[in-house]
Amino acid sequence: MEDMTIQQVQEPYVRHLQHYYDGSSRYVLVKDEEVPFPEGKLIVSRTDLQGTITHCNQAFVDMSGYTEAELIGQPHYILRHPDMPRAAFQDAWETAGKGIKWHGYVKNLRKDGRYYWVYATIILNMRNGQPVGLTSVRRKPSRAKVESCIALYAQMKQAEE
Repeated sequence: MEDMTIQQVQEPYVRHLQHYYDGSSRYVLVKDEEVPFPEGKLIVSRTDLQGTITHCNQAFVDMSGYTEAELIGQPHYILRHPDMPRAAFQDAWETAGKGIKWHGYVKNLRKDGRYYWVYATIILNMRNGQPVGLTSVRRKPSRAKVESCIALYAQMKQAEE
């Protein structure tokens, strides 16, 4: 068997420098390949108020491509796909942070560089009258809505630059 060059191995991937709201950044490999959302599953995760993952269900582990140990304690933004506009996440955090249920379509980046779309609902968790974190439940999105979001998010991303 012939050995593959580094270029051949990485060819389907694009290296992208991802910047985050907290000032950090990292390079991610992105592959233009969608992983379909599994029928009948719900992806569930919880974060603290800073966005650090504190809980995730098996469907989240399976779809993200990370292990549970790799997810717990990490910022939720490690799943942010470069195609997602910052304004979408700002709206989600501000809305949910006010105690208002947020709904939206999100393109997530898997550990292996592929992606998956979700329809997300985010709610603020309260304990003794105080906010303590957020819960996100993601379900299979409408394909028609995903298609409209692709165009909208591309316009929003272009406006950011």
